[in-house]
Amino acid sequence: MARLTKMKRAEAERLGDYEGRGDYHRELDPNWSYAPIYRRKLALVDAFVTRLSREARILDVGAGEGVLVEKYRAQSRNVVGVDANYESPTIKKADLASLPFEDGGFDAVLCLDVLEHLDLLAQAPALREIRRCLASEGSLLLSVPNLAHLHSRLRFLLGGDLTRTSALERHPGDRPATEYLQLLGETGFRVLRRDGIFPTAPIVFRLVNRNPARWGWAVGVLDKVLPFPGLCFLNVIEAQR
Repeated sequence: MARLTKMKRAEAERLGDYEGRGDYHRELDPNWSYAPIYRRKLALVDAFVTRLSREARILDVGAGEGVLVEKYRAQSRNVVGVDANYESPTIKKADLASLPFEDGGFDAVLCLDVLEHLDLLAQAPALREIRRCLASEGSLLLSVPNLAHLHSRLRFLLGGDLTRTSALERHPGDRPATEYLQLLGETGFRVLRRDGIFPTAPIVFRLVNRNPARWGWAVGVLDKVLPFPGLCFLNVIEAQR
């Protein structure tokens, strides 16, 4: 089985970040500055999927290497994945602007750290396409970086600059989380829940970025001390069609 999985990965077509970095979500580098946030995000994703019925049809949009698709299939979940920059026997290559699925074909959609990679004007059409694929009262779990996180706000207040969530060429759609909430409403979604990960207090933010393997634990501590999504680096939002 392990040999077959390796063969499947070898067959994968990789573009964008995956072309240069490989399957970097499979074995997290402890020195990757985003790793502590990523782990906490996965805990929220697991909680969301656990609340779904066993028969729920799940679509992972922007599934990357298919880590979650494989994980939930191993739990006998009915899940499929698509990605614009990755194709393999378990992941179909597809553009978020035109998903190859029928109307209302899924009970839940995962869209995790995807929208920020789209241009600002492409985000609303993408959300409408996701909504088209959702059944009535289907659920969307959306994770997005928040341009208005605490460190960014303080930097703008003191110097007029922003602390972007990544290089602009990687996150051309970087925006404050409140704008994503507005977009969800404008595209026909009702927000049910919003969680924040990592309120970026300046000193801790620097420590985690410079040495995440050593200081990553501080992310969880700050999440409890400052439980305000608007100040957090990442927002995880559950919405309903």
